[in-house]
Amino acid sequence: MLDTAEILKKVRQIEIKTKGLTNHIFAGEYHSAFKGRGMSFSEVRDYHFGDDVRSIDWNVTARFNHPFVKVFEEERELTVMLLVDMSESSSFGTRKRDKRDLITELCAVLAFSAIKNNDKVGVIFFSDGMEKYIPPKKGKSHILFIIRELLSFTPKRKGTNIKETLRFFNNAAKKRSIVFMLSDFLSGEYQDALNIAAKRHDMVGIQVYDQRDRELPPVGLIQVADAETGATQWVDTADRRVRQYYEHQFAQHAQYCKNAFMKSGAELMTIRTDEDYVKALQTFFLNRA
Repeated sequence: MLDTAEILKKVRQIEIKTKGLTNHIFAGEYHSAFKGRGMSFSEVRDYHFGDDVRSIDWNVTARFNHPFVKVFEEERELTVMLLVDMSESSSFGTRKRDKRDLITELCAVLAFSAIKNNDKVGVIFFSDGMEKYIPPKKGKSHILFIIRELLSFTPKRKGTNIKETLRFFNNAAKKRSIVFMLSDFLSGEYQDALNIAAKRHDMVGIQVYDQRDRELPPVGLIQVADAETGATQWVDTADRRVRQYYEHQFAQHAQYCKNAFMKSGAELMTIRTDEDYVKALQTFFLNRA
């Protein structure tokens, strides 16, 4: 567990890195990818030939005895919700960073992109239940608070339950939001809950994984432990059939995630812990624009 000084130092490092990425790379892409979904009244102006008669402001027209029309502009203020997996499996990693580190940096980039566009950002930490809720707010200090919590928060439980998390969010969120769910999605089924969330919100899944989640190295007999249940077993990684079975299990899980998001109409990104997430995010934003 990091002490306070270490946490503040880490927060500053993440701020410098991710805010720089936001300013130089994602400024335009985020705005284009997530435009305001509504229209708000801005002003009235004189009626011009060809204007839609449905936009005439009859009260102002009657007052001045001259036709005026309402002018509307796109509502830019959005609410971004980050649903963040804090389960024990998210702390696993064998390369340059673990899944939790990657999730933290992704959250920071998304959060700084949101506040640069004057949007609110809120967070739900989850495991096999709802762990912590941070209400949506604006401002740099709020984002730095979120990053501190990402670095220092200790969940009460170890497991992962995507279905219950989405159920909680579906019941709690009244306003349409942009939702990023960051997880390895090592959970039971969640199709129905995801369907409901995707109908109400702009839903994006970001599945993070480590290379060793997908394949085992042929290093002989090793003891492996399930981070969430604590169960251990000996595995002979020298056996090709064992390694193939392990890869098959990962492929099945990945296919379920892909199908679940596709069926719901939501979107899914997949990012490995040793990959360049900048390119993945930029490609995603540009494809939505």
